[in-house]
Amino acid sequence: MPRPTLLLTRVLPEAVEARAARDYVIRRPEGPDRTLEPGALLAAAQGCDGIFCAAGDGLDAATIACLPDSIRVIATFSVGTDHIALDAAKARGIPVTNTPDVLSVATAEIGMLLILMCARRAGEAERLVRAREWTGWAPTQLMGVTLEGKRLGILGMGRIGQELARMGRGMGMRIHYRNRTRLTPQEEQGAVFHGSDDSFLAACDVLSMHIPGGAATKHWLDAGRIAKLPRGAIVVNTGRGTTVDDAALCDALRSGHLRAAGLDVFAGEPAIFEGYHTTPNLTLLPHLGSATIETRDAMGFRCLDNIDAVLIHSTEPPHRVG
Repeated sequence: MPRPTLLLTRVLPEAVEARAARDYVIRRPEGPDRTLEPGALLAAAQGCDGIFCAAGDGLDAATIACLPDSIRVIATFSVGTDHIALDAAKARGIPVTNTPDVLSVATAEIGMLLILMCARRAGEAERLVRAREWTGWAPTQLMGVTLEGKRLGILGMGRIGQELARMGRGMGMRIHYRNRTRLTPQEEQGAVFHGSDDSFLAACDVLSMHIPGGAATKHWLDAGRIAKLPRGAIVVNTGRGTTVDDAALCDALRSGHLRAAGLDVFAGEPAIFEGYHTTPNLTLLPHLGSATIETRDAMGFRCLDNIDAVLIHSTEPPHRVG
């Protein structure tokens, strides 16, 4: 029986590539390793049985409607699926799968890294040293704030949010959260639930955002909500870049209403908001949330488990989202 043909839209970790090559005929898009636009994705998908894609690849409704009839599964190398038109895939009878449960700790680590960098002004300090502008230790140089006793507000208390809460408790922080539904007492572990944005934002010395993208959450953190944060608050986003109003965030950082912000995700990445480049009290990372060897391997294997289920075993994929 011939091996199915699988489109890999990106270069993957070595162990994932090896397993994919063992079980499938591999097809790759032409050109450099980058996010695929719809036209390039459609061209590469011709003659394929499945698509192994990544966040940002162009799988909107029009693209999915034009996919060849041979496509039987789409697996995304991510938890988020806002780059895929799930309804359009469902209409075509194409299952869509993702990679839950394996990247929560790694992403929470990046969230805590950003919180620490913002609180202790690590980005500014590192740039100072690299620019050869450091003239020696001084009592008032680059003073930040300690995290012990601060209130960590977690917007979206899912798996990643709960891992960050665990880390925050280890730093001596008090946990507050805003979520669509209240967690059980066992899951809360003493965290304070807020049923409204106003009470939640007022309780955030540090706001960490973990909500999905899409129209419903676009620019959730706008000028109005920023104004409800305490003066001197820190904002961190490891969720989706579209949930932040970029201009409003820069304005609040420059005015001093926000002490600092740390971002690992951006709207339109890698072409980020121009104002971010010149805002000093802002730490920027290039979407590193899941970027550990262990996590990326686990994500890739989870994708292949889902693809194997459909293309090799003719069974329901274990992590179907649409």
